[in-house]
Amino acid sequence: MHFNKFMLAMGITSAVLLSGCGNDEGSANIQRPDPQPEVTPPLQVFAPDGLLKAQIRRTAYGVPHIQADNLESLGFGSGYAQAQDNLCVLADGFIKANSERSMYFGPHASIDFSTGLPTAEDNGNLISDFAYKALKIREKAETQYTSFSYNSRALMEGFSAGYNQYLADVEAQTQTADPFCAGQPWVKPIDGVDVANYLFSIALLPGAANFLDLIFYANPGDGEEYLPRIVGSAPSVAQTAFINDINTKFLAHKQTITTPETNPRDLGSNGWGLGRDKTENGKGMVLGNPHFPHTGNLRFWQSHLTIPGHIDVMGGSLVGMPGAINIGFNKDVAWTHTFSTAEHFVLYNLELVSGDRMQYLFDGEAMPITKETVQILVNGGPAGMLIAEKDIYTTPKGPIAEAPITQAPFGWDDGQAFMLQDANMANKDPIDHWLAMNRATNMSEFQQAFKNYDGVIFNNTMYADKDGNAFYIDDSTVPGLTGVAISLLKTNPDIIATRQQAGFTILPGNSSLFAYDSPLGYEFAPKLERSDFVQNSNNSFWSTNLASPLEGYSAMYGPERGQQSLRTRMALKLMNEAGGEDGKFNLQELESAVLSNQIYLESLIFDDLISQCQAQGDTPVMISDSLSQDITAACQALSQWNGKQDNDSIGGALIREFAHLFDQSTMLTVPFDANDAANTPNTLSTDGSALMALARATANLEAAGFDVDSPMGNVQFVEKSLPDGTPSGTKLPWPGTHNAEGGFNVFSTSLSGDDTLVPQHTYPRATDVVTTAPLASGLTAQGYPIRYGSSWMMAVSFTDQGPVAKGILTYSQSSNFMSAQFNDQSELYSGSKQFRPLLFNEADIAAAVESSIDLSWQKP
Repeated sequence: MHFNKFMLAMGITSAVLLSGCGNDEGSANIQRPDPQPEVTPPLQVFAPDGLLKAQIRRTAYGVPHIQADNLESLGFGSGYAQAQDNLCVLADGFIKANSERSMYFGPHASIDFSTGLPTAEDNGNLISDFAYKALKIREKAETQYTSFSYNSRALMEGFSAGYNQYLADVEAQTQTADPFCAGQPWVKPIDGVDVANYLFSIALLPGAANFLDLIFYANPGDGEEYLPRIVGSAPSVAQTAFINDINTKFLAHKQTITTPETNPRDLGSNGWGLGRDKTENGKGMVLGNPHFPHTGNLRFWQSHLTIPGHIDVMGGSLVGMPGAINIGFNKDVAWTHTFSTAEHFVLYNLELVSGDRMQYLFDGEAMPITKETVQILVNGGPAGMLIAEKDIYTTPKGPIAEAPITQAPFGWDDGQAFMLQDANMANKDPIDHWLAMNRATNMSEFQQAFKNYDGVIFNNTMYADKDGNAFYIDDSTVPGLTGVAISLLKTNPDIIATRQQAGFTILPGNSSLFAYDSPLGYEFAPKLERSDFVQNSNNSFWSTNLASPLEGYSAMYGPERGQQSLRTRMALKLMNEAGGEDGKFNLQELESAVLSNQIYLESLIFDDLISQCQAQGDTPVMISDSLSQDITAACQALSQWNGKQDNDSIGGALIREFAHLFDQSTMLTVPFDANDAANTPNTLSTDGSALMALARATANLEAAGFDVDSPMGNVQFVEKSLPDGTPSGTKLPWPGTHNAEGGFNVFSTSLSGDDTLVPQHTYPRATDVVTTAPLASGLTAQGYPIRYGSSWMMAVSFTDQGPVAKGILTYSQSSNFMSAQFNDQSELYSGSKQFRPLLFNEADIAAAVESSIDLSWQKP
């Protein structure tokens, strides 16, 4: 389908709908209620007389309990403690958001830090730096900084002061920095604008940040206008050769770029909010289990934040969140998040003015595409420090993106252009939104946070409280399309087909019918209150609780009545089993549920698979025209398997390989039924296809050097990297499941989502015996090197004496190889597969303090 025809068809359809549809639901013009009045006495925002003071007490596993008397000082303590634990990750994030990677690291993102040379000449830093210039996040952070709330500014400015104080203490040799970045010029003082800019960059991760290539390559013609140029009248021979080499690689790379996946970082999570009917004591419980990268700027970090009389909250936050908890609890409420199926951006197909690629039509009027020349510094090595410039192209609502010429239905040509509008662009609400959740004392106040703010960037939210209420909402930042556009997303075959082909929403950019100015408001968000449970394992809002399916919402939130993942079905099975005969959970049963490492394939097909396997006997199974495999040993391994993926689970790796070859659409005979979503599809086919998958899995595992009866702990491991990116050599056996198996406590080998330049070692993946492609499981000759999955894990139960909580940060608190907290919780999980107590009460904390520091700093 060509987009010019697409726009014409849409124009006709829109006119018909407009005349017959008066539904403005979802309109961007939403009046937000005024925030609730502040409690008395008011929370002090900025430090009086400019004197910032914070106390940081650390208990076991390096958990910081940070106390201050005002928000600015709380941010001060948070910035200092985060820098102690994750300095290099933070510093890299700041230079990335500021388009300074090329200045410090050169043009290529893939670097061997033991030699300083690129491992791949990918121009990755140049693309990142110029694309972030086109997104204008630094410019927006500077110009809009004064429009942040006082609360947000206080936390950001306090955070930057704490970060800077740590740098000063490192320089004075009273603190020891991570050896990877110690003394490096890119580790430098920051200010509140740097923090705002960094938060703006994180907000774009589910949207515009996936289009950096397409933004970089945008240009008005079919030539090479996008290529960077050296600024200067007489560049040297070395400089000219350097830029020519870079541009040659840009030309080659342009032919290989593709449209981004909906969730290329594969972010996941499980979250439960249990109400009074699902808990033994009739009070609320929350299970938090985000699946995120174990390295990089999407690491979680645990802390306990206190301003006496105003804030007392504990939990995990993404590194760089200044003085607020993302997933956690206070004495009254607890909550967690999962990655939502909602879309947070729209790619608009612009109708260009005939003969003029610098103007497009919008409601019949010509609108300009603006050309701007931007510059970055590039470290050219022998060529010296260069000033490189290129032209970027933008509209008032977002940058121009060039669709790949090889990708239908895009077909970029002189008659069309694309504009990307991200609802999270310059989102100034995240700190305020989470701060309001941190301070909520009941469900009404918690819900009010979502009415006041749109800062929960890409998350579902599951909640429970001391009164036994459970609540779910997907109020992630979703484009506030008109009712007409929302209707067309569900009914127009052209739009539906294009969304399916692209993996995200593409709309005509020539009409205000499809435009939006702000996110959808609270009243349009999927939400559910229950007294039993709410849950999410990354399927859409529809299946939050199948006793009350959520329907009738904007298609931008995700599908309704769709087939559930095996992980969601495992979650519902665990919920139904509820830890015992009473059908209700206590804290230990909640911990046991998430750590049980059961997989849904076991209950779905394994009795039938073992029966088919035994019936096959010693007759080899053909896995291709020329390959066959004896599965006798595989059958024996299956019969010894304990139904879990623990370190001692015999045959666990075989089941992992089989799961990646298992195809529900062809190997199950009873199809999906939306009225029985938790149990369908089911019933293993008897056509031999499952045995072929088992035989191929056997061959793949053996070819990689492993026996089919290898226990999972002999194959799956965590091995962290040294500061130069080489393997540490310490391999920890790692219990846990995978999405493909229908696991709940999932892990994978993917490094996706680590957007830092902090070096991480990798091992080459083993290849499939049939296709010779790298195995989707991530298996290597070393086994499964885990780099992603369950991260900040938390179980909270409210009691008459207050909250009782347990949890673990699986990859440990610090990314600093020299820290005692670099590997301690990883060793705990590896050896014991258990949570640890989360110390929330002052008496418990005071009795367990291992170190304490009192910070102060006078603002000039």
